[in-house]
Amino acid sequence: MKNIKTLFVWLAFLLLAAQFSQAQTASQEQIEKGKYLAVAGDCIACHTAPEGMPFAGGLPMHTPFGVLYSTNITPDKNTGIGKYSYELFRQTMHEGKGSAGHLYPAMPYTSYTLLTEEDTQALYAYFMSLPAVMQVNRDNEIAFPFNLRFGLGFWKALFAEDTSFEKDPDKSVNWNRGNYLVNALGHCGECHTPRNFTMELDLTRPMQGNVIAGFEASDITPGRLIAQGWTKPELASLFKNGYSDKGTVFGEMSMVVYHSLSRLNESDMNAVTSYLLDSDKPVEAKPIIARTPDKKAAGHNTYVNMCSGCHGLEGQGKPKIAPAMQSNATINRPSLYNSVAVLLRGIPSQKYNATTAFYAMDSFEELSNQEMADLINYMRKAWTDESPNVTADQVSRIRDELEGDGLIGVGSGHAEF
Repeated sequence: MKNIKTLFVWLAFLLLAAQFSQAQTASQEQIEKGKYLAVAGDCIACHTAPEGMPFAGGLPMHTPFGVLYSTNITPDKNTGIGKYSYELFRQTMHEGKGSAGHLYPAMPYTSYTLLTEEDTQALYAYFMSLPAVMQVNRDNEIAFPFNLRFGLGFWKALFAEDTSFEKDPDKSVNWNRGNYLVNALGHCGECHTPRNFTMELDLTRPMQGNVIAGFEASDITPGRLIAQGWTKPELASLFKNGYSDKGTVFGEMSMVVYHSLSRLNESDMNAVTSYLLDSDKPVEAKPIIARTPDKKAAGHNTYVNMCSGCHGLEGQGKPKIAPAMQSNATINRPSLYNSVAVLLRGIPSQKYNATTAFYAMDSFEELSNQEMADLINYMRKAWTDESPNVTADQVSRIRDELEGDGLIGVGSGHAEF
């Protein structure tokens, strides 16, 4: 009898060992998948402070109501998410409610609610596999009454819904994958879709552009992108290298490119560009706009004296120094916000890889509003399809906004990735 009991014990042990081994293998597969999903979702950019440990939080995010600080999402049991069950993790991602209560929608759960259960499980497996970092979360600097978290519950009840991703049966598998990557995992609409006075995403104007952190997240609707002459290869170049023939990325988007988009696999990159251009087929390229500038026009002398050294007299740009102004997407668009913001804020030097790098652009805040309007009109007339109708009053309003936020002149220097 004793031998039989011993045999059963060993059989049970071997069965558990086999199940544990299978679980470990499946878990490793989940972890690797979750790692890729976390990259595609650009989690590290928001949850890592400058010179901080990855995913340990502390990044300040400026809102109209004060400063929010991202949280520690490493598996530390005291300061991170180490005590989170999968159910609590899922609730945080899909419903915006964590261990501390309701979350501010700066955490893009209004997009993450579209994540599949399989992907949410993979993300949980990955984050729980990370090295635990003990770093206490910083207190938010939010003014009363917006610092009262229970109020967020009412906001969620009105404007947020735990829903699931639905494929468009009339579209291809590739297009639907791009839809999922852009709208769920990549949460692009959280920046590129305008918000109304309640800070709800205005889904009547999806992806039509939104000012955030002192730059405008561009209109990336298919119609606007095609009007600017974007093709799938050019979008892929922008996302992989931070550069295309239509210019470079800057501001928060440079971090998205460096940490996330540049690391998408080829299939997912194709899906994203197909979705953004609403076409699985190649989109016809447009010729570069390279008219001869009018030397008698207002703005000519300013361009020659302050811009041509880097961007070229004909707006042709210079490799590894500055992008071309010919058909430049920042200028070749109806909104002039970024044209003004770049001139007033400057752009840091950027190096994405051994072959793609650009010098810093200093702020030109010393230009008057009229000089700046003349300069933008000069470039629009020479190298874009947009009307040269920018006024000093328009420039003044943007200057006042940036000045009020303390952002003028702070964009130059070196981009820290």
